[in-house]
Amino acid sequence: MLALDQRTYPTLIHPPRARRVKLVALASLIFFTTSGGAFGLEPLVGAVGPGWALVLIAFTPLVWSLPAALMAAELTALMPEEGGYYVWIREAFGPFCAVQQAWWMMTISVVWMAMSPLLFVSYFTSFVSSIAPSAGATNIVALPMVRWLLAVIFIAFGVALNLRGARGVGRSAKIGAYIVLASFTLLVYVWLKAGPAPSIVGFLSRSLVSVREGGPLLGLSYVIYNTSGWENASTYAGEVDEPRRNYPRALAVALLAMILCYLLPVIAGVSVTSDPTVWNSDAGWPVIARQVGGPWLGTLLAAAGVVSAAGLFNASLLYVSRLPLVLARDGWLPKVFASLSPSTSAPNMAIIVFAVITALFSALSFGSLAVIQSVFYVASMTFEFLALLVLRFRRPHAPRSFRVPDGWLGLAYVCLTPLGFAGVVLFAVLRGWGSFGGQFLVVGSIFASGIALYFVRRDFALRNKPACLESASTEV
Repeated sequence: MLALDQRTYPTLIHPPRARRVKLVALASLIFFTTSGGAFGLEPLVGAVGPGWALVLIAFTPLVWSLPAALMAAELTALMPEEGGYYVWIREAFGPFCAVQQAWWMMTISVVWMAMSPLLFVSYFTSFVSSIAPSAGATNIVALPMVRWLLAVIFIAFGVALNLRGARGVGRSAKIGAYIVLASFTLLVYVWLKAGPAPSIVGFLSRSLVSVREGGPLLGLSYVIYNTSGWENASTYAGEVDEPRRNYPRALAVALLAMILCYLLPVIAGVSVTSDPTVWNSDAGWPVIARQVGGPWLGTLLAAAGVVSAAGLFNASLLYVSRLPLVLARDGWLPKVFASLSPSTSAPNMAIIVFAVITALFSALSFGSLAVIQSVFYVASMTFEFLALLVLRFRRPHAPRSFRVPDGWLGLAYVCLTPLGFAGVVLFAVLRGWGSFGGQFLVVGSIFASGIALYFVRRDFALRNKPACLESASTEV
């Protein structure tokens, strides 16, 4: 089956070179797919305390993000096709696992996208209160219905940008990355210029002693949300310029930017306050920045938070909208999802449907969404690391512009380390499930619906696969 991957499963989207995503834009998209700056980390500090938060921020990239980035780089270099991890799992384990993987990742992506409007509304509220500090303006924005309507407007703007195609999203991500990185760099500079508190090390050490009730699962959920997504940019590989060369480079740049953009601002922030009422999704970086450098810095971070939320949402909508496309062309979803815009190569129907679902999910709380995504993401990543092992065994000498370094020892680190981390997350889930009964009811329902989708559509997909794939090769 693997020997036929280019002939049997052709690249679904391959626009002219002028419309493809270039290296810097790709690195910016991956940056927003995986982090978008330290925005969204605030609830982590509030859940587990500053000491454990910094331990998780420093430790998780080594056992989760770096292995995921290396895995994604090798598999994308091996198969730079539209659909990304859906194609990897299909080649390694067959259609059942591939459909489950795509179903879970679409769920995760909706959750991630629903978090972005919540972050946007929080930072927009801070921005409004900074530039128009009247109580009336702030109170109006604080109304639940107004906040949800702002989230819907935010989603609509993201849809409009995505309908213009991958290149337009990439350009906006590049500008957004410059703004976000510059804002956090300025925050750290102001903090260093003022002189860090000499007692910060002792304070952090003391905070490691206490563990808050329900904190471990919430903490792991938040840190997974903020350090994941390295494989997601693979779903639009057919729209990237020279993907075999540019993906490994872009992943390396985005990983370094994420680590620096997480550790340094959080160290600066916890040195001025460890108050859980500040370290949450409602107050967060605008309030922290005001304590570091004054009102002007708080306003700047609030504005950067708005930009970051937009970048996160746009990058997520870009990659997830390509999954219904490949699923429809393999027969697992209705054919309406297989159509593309003739001018932009964008899957318009998938973009609109995901936007509507996201608007509904955005009514949930940030913590509820984090727990749901962590369970699905750990399950899906386990599939992907196993696929890397299977495909390396089956095709050890297949041409790749990048492979995980240090031979089988490097491969053992890339695959076994995150699987061990996944075991820790599973333990936290089993230990704390009673506190999140509603979230796990949602998780169980989605798992069941993915299995039902496969068996309901199996006969149609297997019977119509050749026709679907033949039309895919001629339609674009």
